[in-house]
Formats: sequence, C-alpha cells, structure tokens
Amino acid sequence: MLDFLTNSLIYWLFAILFLLGFFGILANNNFMKKLMAMNIMQVAVIIFFLLLGQKLGGTLPVIWGTDYVVEHYINPLPHALMLTAIVVSLSTTGVALALMMRIQDHYGDLEEDEILRRMNK
Repeated sequence: MLDFLTNSLIYWLFAILFLLGFFGILANNNFMKKLMAMNIMQVAVIIFFLLLGQKLGGTLPVIWGTDYVVEHYINPLPHALMLTAIVVSLSTTGVALALMMRIQDHYGDLEEDEILRRMNK
C-alpha cells in the first residue's frame, strides 16, 4: 500500500484535478465558473509535466564537487517550459477576464443561456 501511495497517488490526484476542471467547463453555464475550471485544468497539466520532469535521487544540473555523472542530473527543460505555460495561462486569464467585463457591460449577465437569448433578439 505504501508503494502505491508513493508511486501512483500523485498521478491519480492529477487525473482527478484535470477531470474536475473538465467537468466544471462542461457543467457550468456561467462564464466566470468556466474560466475558473479552465484554470484548474491548466494547473493540473502544469503539475503533470513537472511530475514527468522529476527523477528519484536527481540533483541540480550544476557541476558541484566530484559528481560529473550526467544520469544524476534533472533535465531543466520541463521546468522552463512550465514557467512559460504559467505566463501563458496568466495572460489567457487576463484576456478572458477583460472579455467577460465587456460581455457583462453589454449584456448585463455572464450566464451563457441568457447571453445567447439576448444575442438572438
């Protein structure tokens, strides 16, 4: 049981977090709730890629002391890419919030059904 908890529980938690965000996008009609669910999905994907970049017993990719074995180093590329993904996520959220402010000003609501009803008038 301890082996299961240490090896695969974090992947199950990632899957639950991702599916929670996916369900939130499908189940909600409010655009703000959909945006929050999208952010949950983005965080889950970032966590997943960071998990894939980890290595048991790995160390920083900086030469310290006498350990010059390349297999001991952790690849910094997934971490750098996820920093970029965090910036893209933040900018996407900012643009979505600005669009939602304009939708709220124009239609007076953020519910998808109500906006579609007012658009068809």
